[in-house]
Amino acid sequence: MENVNQAQFWQQRYEQDSIGWDMGQVSPPLKAYIDQLAEAAKNQAILVPGAGNAYEVGYLYEQGFTNVTLVDFAYAPIRDFAERHPDFPSDKLICADFFDLSDEQYQFDWVFEQTFFCAINPARRDEYVEKMARLLKPNGQLIGLLFDRDFGRQEPPFGGTKEEYQQRFATYFDIEIMEPSYNSHLARQGSELFIKMRVKN
Repeated sequence: MENVNQAQFWQQRYEQDSIGWDMGQVSPPLKAYIDQLAEAAKNQAILVPGAGNAYEVGYLYEQGFTNVTLVDFAYAPIRDFAERHPDFPSDKLICADFFDLSDEQYQFDWVFEQTFFCAINPARRDEYVEKMARLLKPNGQLIGLLFDRDFGRQEPPFGGTKEEYQQRFATYFDIEIMEPSYNSHLARQGSELFIKMRVKN
């Protein structure tokens, strides 16, 4: 399980096209959320961590969001994203470990969570929550999806329960929404929680 903490583990998976939960498209619940955002939101600083093939980043960019940052510590998906979106600002494509991001250098209004939480070693989940809170500006929001099931294996994706997530996030976040997703991709129906939470000031 420790190998999921290593960039090379993910680099090999992308090179071998063995990311089993990749949907090949923007996640429907996140697309629906993005579609209802006001025009004024398009200048907000947005982070998509562990973005992988980054369909959400591409969609945000196509919809006119001007300040979106992609972070992944495998180079392959970043390279592929840059090829698909050659006009995307290169300084917003960051090949780095999320946990190493400087919260003095980076601050965001929103973070979109899409299969990053389920990819990290579950032993680091509290570290994820604390780091996420530090990267968000006052009143910043974490929005996205978490798996609501037990996959029963010692490799990603790692699942969990609503009760676990509530307990982990409550220290640093006010949880506004954590409910079963009604518009998940067909392959994930009944297995996702939609989350919207605001960092505590």
